[in-house]
Amino acid sequence: MLLHEPQMAALGARIAAILCPGDVIALSGDLGAGKTTLARAILAALGLTSEAPSPSFSIVQPYAPPETRLPVLHVDLYRINTAADIVELGLDEARSDHALMIEWPEHIGDIWRGEMLWLRLDIAGDCDGVSARRLTATVPEAWEARCPFLK
Repeated sequence: MLLHEPQMAALGARIAAILCPGDVIALSGDLGAGKTTLARAILAALGLTSEAPSPSFSIVQPYAPPETRLPVLHVDLYRINTAADIVELGLDEARSDHALMIEWPEHIGDIWRGEMLWLRLDIAGDCDGVSARRLTATVPEAWEARCPFLK
């Protein structure tokens, strides 16, 4: 699926509409592919009115009602290299009452692999002078009924 900026916002809104505590969304792709852009679109659709900062330096950026419809952790694992570092973040515990959006999910290995909605973004070049992204979605069974728009 090819996405331009307006389609990225629309996709974020559709995902936000079905997002629940306990959900994990993996946002994968190279630097500049649009992972944070999609995360910001989801957060905006969840009610965030300010611009969401990239969690690149904080690693975990929390959001909670009334700022957003539900508690969300936006996580960037780019600088995380060991399983011990991931355990220290407490994501497993937070997942019980938060939705998680994880950039650079490759850094956590196979944890939650079969449960995560995996969204891979790649730069697809320009189309009519507008930058486009290619979205490849891996939709696990637990998500299939909720997001037929990704098939």
